[in-house]
Amino acid sequence: MRNFVRKEALALERCPHGGATSNGVTDFSTNTNPLKLDVKDALLSAYERIDRYPDDQYTTLREAAANFVGVDAANIVPGNGSTEIIRLFAETIIEKGDQVIIPCPTFGEYEFQSRLFGAKPLFIEYEAIKNDQITDGMLKESKILYVCNPNNPTGDLLLQETLIELARRCSKNKTFLFVDETFIELSDPEQSIADIAAKKDFVFVLRSLTKCFAIPGVRIGYGVGPAQLIEWLNRARLSWNINTFADAIGTYLLQAPETSKYLDRSRKLIKTEREWLINQLSDITDIRPLQSKVNFILLDISGTDFSSGELAQRMLYHGILIRDCNSFKPLGRDYIRVAVRTREENEKLVTALKRVIDPKARESCEHYPCHFKGQDCTFCFCPFYPCKDERLGKYVEKTTGGTAWSCINCNIIHEPDVAQEVLDSLLACDDLSEAWKIIERRL
Repeated sequence: MRNFVRKEALALERCPHGGATSNGVTDFSTNTNPLKLDVKDALLSAYERIDRYPDDQYTTLREAAANFVGVDAANIVPGNGSTEIIRLFAETIIEKGDQVIIPCPTFGEYEFQSRLFGAKPLFIEYEAIKNDQITDGMLKESKILYVCNPNNPTGDLLLQETLIELARRCSKNKTFLFVDETFIELSDPEQSIADIAAKKDFVFVLRSLTKCFAIPGVRIGYGVGPAQLIEWLNRARLSWNINTFADAIGTYLLQAPETSKYLDRSRKLIKTEREWLINQLSDITDIRPLQSKVNFILLDISGTDFSSGELAQRMLYHGILIRDCNSFKPLGRDYIRVAVRTREENEKLVTALKRVIDPKARESCEHYPCHFKGQDCTFCFCPFYPCKDERLGKYVEKTTGGTAWSCINCNIIHEPDVAQEVLDSLLACDDLSEAWKIIERRL
């Protein structure tokens, strides 16, 4: 059967993404708006229409998106999230053997979708865009130049004037400029070139509602481009690619009266919290946060004792999910990415990072050295006197035979005040159930 499957598909591996895997975890791996808008009314109105097919032309949604970015509905193609639009664009434009330019590090779906349709990526440094190092010769030999703005995962933001000049050169060389503006509304929407894409051949802009409206469970996005290109993309896209609920929610959010104030409030919060978080992270031993213009921060952890994967696992023990950036070319094992969230959540992130990374924080624990230097602080009575609450842990097989309780999901007992209270209770009586009621009160 293998011989009957396209070679491009056989060679692919799934593109890694962030996202919480269980309840009780604070997710810093996905970069959504820390604020939310209520969409219940739109959801309920859509429920009344689930016995009918959606409008496959998505007339209302396209008009709402067009008004939102200041173009015509003929300049809008709707998509089931930004990833589907990246695939649609690649499927429509790329022919086997085409070269595409991908500045790195950046979002992995550009490479994934391009390879699926037979393209050969030319990887360049992201700085090459800012330094005007993309030559006309490179453009002439390439079908697409992908640009993520703001860039994921670095947080860089290119100014509009830089992209306008790049659009001019791409049009001249008949190379498609694909600008991913997924995060622009959470950064600086004045740097968008969506209105320019609507007028200029060979320019296409991707927009998403997932990040700016914090609705990752609703797959909804759209593309902006010249009318002729959009017509071809609309012909090629899957019929009814957006369900009734996504259609209604997307339309509502794009034209709701409170949307403008909501996004303005979100940008102000993100800016304040980003600056606070960068300052706090800079004080943690051996961590170097990079400057960012959006709602996430790339951290250089090469000075620590951890690889990105090891640190991600340690943080998960503390109830924090971070983005291991090993999959981003060419970052490797020395970088992680964290989202900018509310102050309460950001404080939780900083506290957990200090406990995991900072040797001084670990050695200041009053119970040190009951654990090894460089190891997370763990109370040895957990495996021997387990709480047996399956929300916090589970029984695991021991290499020497038998089972032991693992507190892998527990971040409560590691709080100093909780640990001390439990310890005092254990020392004061023989009734373990009484001691573990302290944990139950925190759940």
